[in-house]
Formats: sequence, C-alpha cells, structure tokens
Amino acid sequence: MNRNPIELTNLRIQPHDLFDNQWLLLAAGDFTAGDFNAMTIGWGAVGTMWSKPFVMVAVRHSRYTFQFMEKYNTFTLSGFPAQYQDALNLLGSKSGRDGDKIRESGLTPIASSMVAAPSFAEAELVIECRKVYENDLNPAHFMDESIYRHYPKRDFHRIYYGWIEKAFGTNKYAA
Repeated sequence: MNRNPIELTNLRIQPHDLFDNQWLLLAAGDFTAGDFNAMTIGWGAVGTMWSKPFVMVAVRHSRYTFQFMEKYNTFTLSGFPAQYQDALNLLGSKSGRDGDKIRESGLTPIASSMVAAPSFAEAELVIECRKVYENDLNPAHFMDESIYRHYPKRDFHRIYYGWIEKAFGTNKYAA
C-alpha cells in the first residue's frame, strides 16, 4: 500500500465511521522480537487530550491482545480497504492463543517507524501510538443502564489512551 506520512493537523478521518463501520486492527507488542498480537476493534475514539492528539481503545481482560497491551508501551491502529473485511473478521473472532491467526488472515506485519508494535503492509492508514493512561471501566459510573447490555458477563474493558506519535496513510486520509 502506498502510504505517506501525514502531519497530525492534516489527518482527515471520520472517527465514528472508522471504528463502527470500517473497523481497525489494534496491534501491540514488539515486532522485532516477534512478540505481538493483533485484534479487530470497533470501539474507540480519536481526539485531543492533555493538549496532544490521542486515541482511546478498549480491550477486555480476556482477550489475548490484553497481555501485550499490558507488557508493552506502544500500539498501532491500522485501517484497511473494504477488500480486507474477511481478514478483519477473522482477526476479531479468533484468538492468537490458539494459533497464528495473523498468518491465517493473509495480512503482512511489518516494522513501524516510531514504535515497537507492528503495522501491516496492506493497511491504507496506520496510527502509531505510545500508551499514556489506562484504567478499567467502572460500572458504578455508568449513567445509562443500556451500557450493561454490552457486558452480559460483566467483563468490562480496560481503556487505554495513547498519544499519536505518527500517522501514515493514503491520500484519502490527508488534507
């Protein structure tokens, strides 16, 4: 994929569409060490926090990627063209504990430019992030009872904030 660096002030995304419809691949770990995993996510946010561009992602404790998010201080988010929807479905429904789901998906992990976590050759958008905050969702603070329907097992997410270190994308994402 032909991606170019994008100044963060020129990054153009539709955040809700990106997470809810296109989906993103969250990767955490160390590419060089071969110690990483990835999972498809549909929940998150992009914005400004503490005067810096950031992303927020949510990972359940039960997910295999959780241990990589805990062990390493960087992660990436990769967005893909629609033709990779089947690969993202697989990466969101299978666990890396049970085999090499990344290889099975047909996607190609590659080194990122500024963080240890991998990116993917086929991605049209890559956002490289450094963790700066994490905390578990506390259901005592839910102000809308309908949120509970997302947690029938009461397996609440850990929320991670990451400062955006670098973004790369096709012309679709650049102003």
